Amino acid sequence: MIAGVDEAGRGPLAGPVVAAAVILCEGGIAGLADSKALRASRRAALAAAINARCRVGVGVASVAEIDTLNILQATMLAMERAVSALGVDPIEILVDGNRCPRWRWPSRAIIGGDATEPCISAASIIAKEHRDALMLAADAAHPGYGWARNKGYGTAEHLAALARLGPAAPHRRSFAPVAKALLVECPSLSRHTTRAWGSGG
Repeated sequence: MIAGVDEAGRGPLAGPVVAAAVILCEGGIAGLADSKALRASRRAALAAAINARCRVGVGVASVAEIDTLNILQATMLAMERAVSALGVDPIEILVDGNRCPRWRWPSRAIIGGDATEPCISAASIIAKEHRDALMLAADAAHPGYGWARNKGYGTAEHLAALARLGPAAPHRRSFAPVAKALLVECPSLSRHTTRAWGSGG
């Protein structure tokens, strides 16, 4: 009943932030690792095995919530939603990173935990697969930004498209490159507004 928690999507300019919570099945899942270190095909196979055999919860914080709360607080909210979605109370939660949300469960933050704690590795895989699927859908709905490839991160391709096409609905207005693109589209927006949006994260 120890749950691992990790998130995907804190850094991108577009799309929600997604968190996953996983309580591993008895015997665990062979081959778990940080999702970023896995090939896409291997990550997808592991995600299928985790979903089939383990207790999994997924939490999402929307773009609107990111822009309203800031990315850190939206990430904490997504993590809390993921644990709530498990449907049981873990005896302890291991969270990847250097801080835990303010929630009612006993928890520990572990820097680099997605590479050292199997339950966090599993959560990392689930969160990334879930968010990647959301960005594939966003790419189909808003073509031209390359989200099927860059998943909303600020790649050269994405930034060039942002300058050319302007922001789309899934863009995070509170992140500096998007706010800058909005100012180009709407010069009447004040410098004060840009500062209030902040630089994102």
